[in-house]
Amino acid sequence: MNTRYHSWGRFPRIDQSALRLAWRSQPLPIPSDAQTTYLPFGNGRSYGDVCLNAGGWLLDTRGLDRFMAFDPVDGVLRCEGGVLLDEILSLSVPRGWFPPVVPGTRFVTVGGAIASDVHGKNHHSAGTFGCHVRRLELLRSDGQRLICSPTENPRWFRATIGGLGLTGLILWAEIQLKRIDSAVMDVETIRYGRLDEFFELTAQSDRQYEYTVAWIDCMAIGNHLGRGLFIRGNHAAPGVTPVAAPRGRMTIPVDLPISLINRSSARAFNSFFYHKQARARSAGREHYEAFFFPLDGIGHWNRLYGPRGFLQYQCVLPLTGGRDALREILDRGAHGGIDSFLGVLKVFGDHPSPGLLSFPRPGITVALDFYHHGETTLRLLDDFDALVSTAGGAVYPSKDARMAGASFRTYFPRWRELEHYRDPAFSSSFWRRVTGG
Repeated sequence: MNTRYHSWGRFPRIDQSALRLAWRSQPLPIPSDAQTTYLPFGNGRSYGDVCLNAGGWLLDTRGLDRFMAFDPVDGVLRCEGGVLLDEILSLSVPRGWFPPVVPGTRFVTVGGAIASDVHGKNHHSAGTFGCHVRRLELLRSDGQRLICSPTENPRWFRATIGGLGLTGLILWAEIQLKRIDSAVMDVETIRYGRLDEFFELTAQSDRQYEYTVAWIDCMAIGNHLGRGLFIRGNHAAPGVTPVAAPRGRMTIPVDLPISLINRSSARAFNSFFYHKQARARSAGREHYEAFFFPLDGIGHWNRLYGPRGFLQYQCVLPLTGGRDALREILDRGAHGGIDSFLGVLKVFGDHPSPGLLSFPRPGITVALDFYHHGETTLRLLDDFDALVSTAGGAVYPSKDARMAGASFRTYFPRWRELEHYRDPAFSSSFWRRVTGG
């Protein structure tokens, strides 16, 4: 298997062929009589099969990595679709600008961030990445090039944001960055003991803090269900003492023959992390890398799960009625005999996502990582799907590797509209699985 082309969860394992793209001025290398399908591939940070195309070809976009224009006065950046957010940060932060929305890793491409309409710790204050895309150019397999924006080809614009890479190749995008005064973050971490406290902290914090999120102890049960560390932060004011970026970067250098994630290690890690700070409240300053991207400090951390990989389950549940479903999901996960090593909890705000199939919407979102035990894990996640459907929520396609087509079509009833805009030469393992196409 070509290890360059797999999803971050490393499940499913698919042997992929790829064509590397180098110039945005060139047409797509797709024969007019092609009998196979193609799919843009960024940096492989999607967790499931949304970035895979079994039996077809991938279009490797990392060669489209050029900055095209940057206005240091207005903070408008134009770059090719294969540029990493990490590369944008290296350019913009020293000049006083920051990406308006960042996910939990800085190693995603701009094209991938748009295709998944990624969100971050500031959804309640800034919405999704797509909310800050001003324009983009889309290249279709027939050679057509479309400039898309809220006013130019607006339907193509909405279909492409959150469109899972299916509407064509994103050649470049123009993004509005946000002004910052330093690379430092003012951060407060609060240890809380039960789920109701999380909602109380969210209600208090979202008015004063631009970024809020909670790490949860996935193994806690009973009265401690949902306990965790609530983390809130703002960009520091001008004139603060600089804080050094995290030093070094440990890495998992090879594929491990077995998983290091099991029930014992998950329980030990969750307990340690919950009690890691001596006081219930801790305030201080951090470099932005430590605050936004803690897992990036471990290179290839996905290899810890061994050859079978892992599945991340991320769903959003409505604020009204969603708490009961959340409690049931956390309780079943803790009692299911399956090892959830990492859990994250956040409340989405009411900023409407611009994409036709964007995942974020007002409500509670939880993300849980599970070592892949096989059918036991898949059955548990199917049970989660039933709870999410009953509550009126949705599962994140960019984190999924297994949900049934009926579930997807319930979560995203406008999926047929995306099919109308899908490039006829483009497809993915995910899209075929959930639509039957």
